[in-house]
Amino acid sequence: MNVGVAGLGNMGTAIAERLIETGNKVTVWNRSAEKCNPLIALGATAASSAAALAGAADTIITILTDPAAIDAVYGRPNGLLAGDVNGRLFVEMSTVAPHVEMALASKVRAAGATFVECPVGGSTGPARQGKLIGLMGAEPAAAVRAKPLLDRLCRRLEHCGPVGSGATMKLAINLPLMVYWQALGEALALCRHLGLDPGRVIELMSDTSGGPNVLKVRAPALVNLLRGEDPGPATFTLDNGIKDLRTMLAEGARCGVELPLVADTLACFEEASRHGLGTGEGAAMSVYWSTRAANK
Repeated sequence: MNVGVAGLGNMGTAIAERLIETGNKVTVWNRSAEKCNPLIALGATAASSAAALAGAADTIITILTDPAAIDAVYGRPNGLLAGDVNGRLFVEMSTVAPHVEMALASKVRAAGATFVECPVGGSTGPARQGKLIGLMGAEPAAAVRAKPLLDRLCRRLEHCGPVGSGATMKLAINLPLMVYWQALGEALALCRHLGLDPGRVIELMSDTSGGPNVLKVRAPALVNLLRGEDPGPATFTLDNGIKDLRTMLAEGARCGVELPLVADTLACFEEASRHGLGTGEGAAMSVYWSTRAANK
């Protein structure tokens, strides 16, 4: 397959690496051009602009920070839709509100291209292994067209309905995860006075009915954080969690759905970010809260 990837943050880079390893011809572009260099070393080609990327690939994947980034990358004078994209397939994988994807789909279709949204569950590790959970929103024919590519990235691919459905499900699956990091921090605060080794505590919690899959996956990084050691590269930052929580609240308000746990969790995440943890590992939320009382 001839695939372009625009947006080379942690996830975009991992997805591009996976596509290179599975034998695809990959072209990459990022607003900060230096992020292309590691992928060039693996065999990717760098495009000079977003428009050039769209011209070089049959399928274009985008995974971008927020609606402003989507507007810039797709709509700028030299953006993805600036040239002739008739017949191209765009697969948009950002975590944004449903109405953002729906508005973008209209623009892409007006340009003669096919649009599929597919935000994913999972972090950089599953992305490199092709074990993401894909949450597709697309018309049936578009979903069929995108499936062979997405099957290379996802261990499970759910067609949730028309465009907007995937974005809704991504917010839904992220919601309990964000709340869990705060809940875990409170649980750790409750038992902190026992003085147990962090590795022992986290192993015990991961073996109970209250231990979600993410605790098993992120346990080593979390234990390192609790011990004051380096957790390794962040797979999902605390500030990314804030962005998602704010999007959940806005979407809930739009739908008339009250989300009190989300509101409270957002306030806690924002407090941790103000204390300098925003660009670090999202699991640091639990560590921050577990020591918060002692640090006051």
